Amino acid sequence: MSSKVFNVLFLCTGNSARSIMAESILNGMGRGRFRAFSAGSFPTGQVNPLAIELLELNRYPTKDLRSKSWDEFSDANAPQLDFVFTVCDKAAQEACPAWPGSVLTANWSVEDPAVIGGSRSVKRRAFWNAFTVLQQRIDLFTNLPLASLDTMTLRVRLQEIGRQ
Repeated sequence: MSSKVFNVLFLCTGNSARSIMAESILNGMGRGRFRAFSAGSFPTGQVNPLAIELLELNRYPTKDLRSKSWDEFSDANAPQLDFVFTVCDKAAQEACPAWPGSVLTANWSVEDPAVIGGSRSVKRRAFWNAFTVLQQRIDLFTNLPLASLDTMTLRVRLQEIGRQ
């Protein structure tokens, strides 16, 4: 078994909910094999409190979560990324920075719970739905036999996960 730790970046426009939740979920589920980050093309500057509430309820790490720009991951001091996943359609269509190295990318679009209006229970349900989709996809991702898949097969599998 490989001891490599894979660096994974989750992207979204605002980096306040979906990408933040994905970062925390993977850091919790990754069992030391993955190091997750998140960023946005136009970060809001704050993490949605409902995302934090849901992550804490499910015992995922929240201590270092913050809304940040994807520019932090495109400079020379940034971690070498292995995977970049967009979790919203808008970020997937934007011109991303050039990620150094051989980075595998996929779009794992998830409905944005932060834009759902209505009562607090309606908003919580939207966050729960997004959380559940992310958790299922991340579970599939962490269980891929990364060391035994060729690059083309891995690209296909990553895209398939995004359609789950």
